[in-house]
Amino acid sequence: MKKIMCACGSGLGSSLMVEINIQDVLKKMGVEGVQVEHTTVSDVKPGAADLFVVGRDLADFIKGVPAEQVVVLNNIVDKGELEEKLREKIG
Repeated sequence: MKKIMCACGSGLGSSLMVEINIQDVLKKMGVEGVQVEHTTVSDVKPGAADLFVVGRDLADFIKGVPAEQVVVLNNIVDKGELEEKLREKIG
């Protein structure tokens, strides 16, 4: 896992917040060397990152990405949910 992209509608608000939470969770998990970025859903394309994280409301906008590369959050501020889903994808 080298790169994680967080996406939201504008690429500024919620995706930045999720990026910060991912960095916190990765640190807690002891995972290093993963680049985390925030962007707009229009930048989400297969190959742009190893893993894409979006809120449930935007899941339909990234259907072109394989399911194993997507984390859909029911609650974008819930670090517990984020950690659980990252552990499933990263190990």
